[in-house]
Amino acid sequence: MTDYLILVPLAYLLGSVPFGLVAGRLVANVDVRDYGSGKIGMTNVLRTSGKTAAAVVLLLDMGKGVLAVLIARWIFDSPGVEVAAALAVLFGHNWPVFIKFRGGRGTASGWGGLLILSPIAGLIATLIGLGLVALTRYVSLGSIMAASLGSLALIILAVFGTQLAVPSPPPLEYSWYGVIGGTLIVVRHWDNIRRLLDGTERKIGQSVDTDSSH
Repeated sequence: MTDYLILVPLAYLLGSVPFGLVAGRLVANVDVRDYGSGKIGMTNVLRTSGKTAAAVVLLLDMGKGVLAVLIARWIFDSPGVEVAAALAVLFGHNWPVFIKFRGGRGTASGWGGLLILSPIAGLIATLIGLGLVALTRYVSLGSIMAASLGSLALIILAVFGTQLAVPSPPPLEYSWYGVIGGTLIVVRHWDNIRRLLDGTERKIGQSVDTDSSH
């Protein structure tokens, strides 16, 4: 229990670091939460602050999930603690204590956590997500499907990996990351889902007006 009490709060604080907000301030002198989706993730940074800033934010947000799992694995060597740390990062990114709980949707941080927990599931999510973004130009659609199918792959590998003759299947505890993390990310995209159904969702590359007079 002590390991959870130590690492979960630290992982939450790590997830709460608002790289997107910092990038918007430094690069474009804007609060990214005032524009576009109002979120601090890569997509809104791309719309307000450009490609370079967005790429850096993507890597840093992914790094939150990767780092939390690696620290848990290195110090505690417990699959349950790894999952708890990865989920705490997601909650921190989505509801960051440092900026009044107005965060992102968790896609990049969840992606990073998934890749390190299960490279196979992470690769599936990556191929699906990037493929859909390339085909449709909707980042949200790619994120939703990547989170859903990547999480499903993780659950299947963790629960049925041995029966499927998968070499070194992930521990059963990892399935909880697929169930909770995947659901959380999809729910955070609920407004995107409505806009996709209505045909009003923005495509990648569409910028927003960040003029102070806007």
